[in-house]
Amino acid sequence: MYVAWIGVIIIISYQSLTNFVEEQQRFGLIFEALVRVDMEEERYETLKELGSGNFGVARLAKDKKTEELVAIKYIERGKKIDANVQREIVNHRSLRHPNIIRFKEVFLTQTHLAIVLEYAAGGELFDRICNAGRLSEDEARFFFQQLISGVSYCHSMQICHRDLKLENTLLDGNPAPRLKICDFGFSKSALLHSQPKSTVGTPAYIAPEVLSRKEYDGKIADVWSCGVTLYVMLVGAYPFEDPEDPKNFRKSIGRIMSVQYAIPDYVRVSKECRHLISSIFVANPAKRITMSEIKQHLWFRKNLPREIIEAERRGYEETQKDQPSQSVEEIMQIIEEARTKIQTSEQTSTGPSNVVRGGEANEEVDDHFAKYLVLE
Repeated sequence: MYVAWIGVIIIISYQSLTNFVEEQQRFGLIFEALVRVDMEEERYETLKELGSGNFGVARLAKDKKTEELVAIKYIERGKKIDANVQREIVNHRSLRHPNIIRFKEVFLTQTHLAIVLEYAAGGELFDRICNAGRLSEDEARFFFQQLISGVSYCHSMQICHRDLKLENTLLDGNPAPRLKICDFGFSKSALLHSQPKSTVGTPAYIAPEVLSRKEYDGKIADVWSCGVTLYVMLVGAYPFEDPEDPKNFRKSIGRIMSVQYAIPDYVRVSKECRHLISSIFVANPAKRITMSEIKQHLWFRKNLPREIIEAERRGYEETQKDQPSQSVEEIMQIIEEARTKIQTSEQTSTGPSNVVRGGEANEEVDDHFAKYLVLE
């Protein structure tokens, strides 16, 4: 009888000790995380909110060490840290080019994963076109040359963007703005993945082969999206929307598949530019102009900036010198930790709440436009 009671006491004591140790370990992890949060939060001074979307909130901040302005993108910890977020961070980290927003680092707050990026003071190219109505051919070429330089570099790094559009091209604050490609949430690395077949992106910019729901070459699909961007800069409207019924997505998809577009008579565009656009808008991706052929096109090479010529000649080797301080392994560890919310008795939000701005975030076309796809 006494032996049995002693056994019960030992078991209870052991369980109590185990629970105590687990509680101490959990407290230690929380304390360690909070210390890291405090260290990172102290480094950046938040200045203002830049925007919001399904991803969360972006804020302008200042690095107190360097006085550099940065954009910090906050994504709520937990289920929002999905494969798209991981892909965006890992693929973006590997890119170093003057026409691509610079990835700097990631860190955790108590409630959010924070992605620190180069700040582009000039805003979206989309807003510039909205304000101007449309751009002159020379100005459109100036931005298109930079876009192609950045996308071509991505392709040389075996990364296709898959969501190229005006809203994902930012401008710096210089008088002659430098274009900066951003948002790699739908990007895909040929080194890590097979050929894409998912229908992702923004409908107005999507190539016909992407809508067909078969395997496709993401690089060739990016060429089509670059062509849509060029057209919108020149015309101030989307090429495959029905002017009489622009919100009819069924019609838009039909016009994309049949490559039904026109340049209005009131828009003055040179023959060389028209030739380039018609070479891009080809339904068969095997017959579409390639990125290297675009860079040799007569219209593209006119007034080509010296820095682009030099970068092409050097093969971008200088862009690889300034690598991010965080290794892929360290970043993956942070991402994995961000998938779990830290539970504290008095949880304070060091990051902003997840405010959604409707209609602006990217969504998979399979989800958002499935009812409009009438493909055979």
